Amino acid sequence: MTRHFLRDDDLTQAEQTTVLDLAERIKADRWGRKPLAGPQTVAVIFDKSSTRTRVSFAVGIADLGGVPLIISTANSQLGGKESPSDTARVLERQVAAIVWRTYGQAGLVEMAAGTVVPVINALSDEFHPCQLLADLLTIREHKGALAGLAVAFLGDGADNMVHSYLLAGATAGMHVRIACPPDYSPADRIVADADAIAVQTGGSITIHTDPLEAVAGADVVVTDTWVSMGKEEDKAARVASLSSYKVDAAMMALAKPDAIFLHCLPADRGYEVTSEVIDGQQSVIWDEAENRLHAQKALMVWLLEQ
Repeated sequence: MTRHFLRDDDLTQAEQTTVLDLAERIKADRWGRKPLAGPQTVAVIFDKSSTRTRVSFAVGIADLGGVPLIISTANSQLGGKESPSDTARVLERQVAAIVWRTYGQAGLVEMAAGTVVPVINALSDEFHPCQLLADLLTIREHKGALAGLAVAFLGDGADNMVHSYLLAGATAGMHVRIACPPDYSPADRIVADADAIAVQTGGSITIHTDPLEAVAGADVVVTDTWVSMGKEEDKAARVASLSSYKVDAAMMALAKPDAIFLHCLPADRGYEVTSEVIDGQQSVIWDEAENRLHAQKALMVWLLEQ
């Protein structure tokens, strides 16, 4: 049966560990795996602009012996004259996998249901699961085992990164703390899904309105931009609502002394995080950005082997 990666809980705890273990081995031996030799082609579709996703998938597919076919929906029939399921049925005759960075999660679900090749969510409005694999790989590199670690996310709780941290963090057995204003809370159904996973893995989920409470004693501190693509008109209101959730040196000082800071980038310096933190000794964001490559390569290898 074809496996897809549309949201973080598409992997069990054991499968998540397997993919992260594989990512570590691939990082240590970058050109040692060639499942796409031939070369086979992977379609990488973009509805949104991208730097890290475009580069990491294109380079990763090439590293695995394949050819990345970069498709912009602005120059294709997808989303216009052709449905995601029909597009998938065309592509599956010619490509080994489909990667899609899009808006609505429903399109990814439809595409996956209509194809026999793996479909990977490279970002949607609801989830950013490939980024979480990179984040978890980075945390493992700096902290060892994931289970039992406390990770605090500060800012917009309705953000796709928060939804993925809830699911992926719970799957890893982590204690995930989300600090956000009440009007920026994560979706109740995703919190419920994460709670159910945490019961099985020994993790926990807590939602806070007080950022100081969430970050106290945390092993990992995370934030994301307050103004995602498509929300630029709301910037002034968002800054006003989220200003007390900024990650600065004083906020980091409340976490454990050896806590690390992550941000998926791009960062709006001076808003959700200060340059002092981004460029400080606790920041591991450049490791995190590099690990998109290794984590996604591992994911593709694992999916292709199922």
